[in-house]
Amino acid sequence: MLKKIASFTINHDILRPGLYVSRQDGDIITYDLRMKYPNQGEYLDQAGLHTLEHLGATFLRSSSFQDQVIYFGPMGCRTGFYLIMRDTVSKPDLLDLLQNTFRFIAQFEGKIPGTLPRECGNYREHNLENAKAEAAQYLTVLEQCTEQTFSYPEESSCV
Repeated sequence: MLKKIASFTINHDILRPGLYVSRQDGDIITYDLRMKYPNQGEYLDQAGLHTLEHLGATFLRSSSFQDQVIYFGPMGCRTGFYLIMRDTVSKPDLLDLLQNTFRFIAQFEGKIPGTLPRECGNYREHNLENAKAEAAQYLTVLEQCTEQTFSYPEESSCV
């Protein structure tokens, strides 16, 4: 019998863009960076999502919290990203880090890191302008977040 994974127990019908603690496993916290409303027909464009991933991962792994970053990558549903961090980063520091990350992406000019054929398995599929627009839009969401908004909405469980 397959076990239902934690992310499938969240009621996606009531989720909205935000920043949520998805789960905690020991000293590891998985954050849900929800950029789009689930199941509403508007998703992150694949090329823009790919660019968001390259720029976000590069910024996070270059930050003062680089040793606490475990993983940053897209959700398969294309409604956002997961960020996996050690629990040594406070929520205010994490929020500040993410605001700086998405501000960096929204204002990025230049060559996207990791886009040579030897560096990326799909190096041709990038869209900087789309990534910048999505980052700017999500930054407005992050600017409304507080430590108290890191929880999923009430009645969000599907269990």
